[in-house]
Amino acid sequence: MEEKECKKLKHVDTASCVGPLWYIGWLFTVAFAHLTFGKALLALLVWPYYLGLVLSAPK
Repeated sequence: MEEKECKKLKHVDTASCVGPLWYIGWLFTVAFAHLTFGKALLALLVWPYYLGLVLSAPK
């Protein structure tokens, strides 16, 4: 009888990390940029834009 060599592949699901990272980034941006409620809702989609505005503004 022949013995079959079985290789086990390890699958890492990276998509499960993206959601929490996006949420953390959104919360940080809302707090750091002192966004109003309306801008905070819009920042759900474009929080890097608001973060860039705050970081590039002269002090």
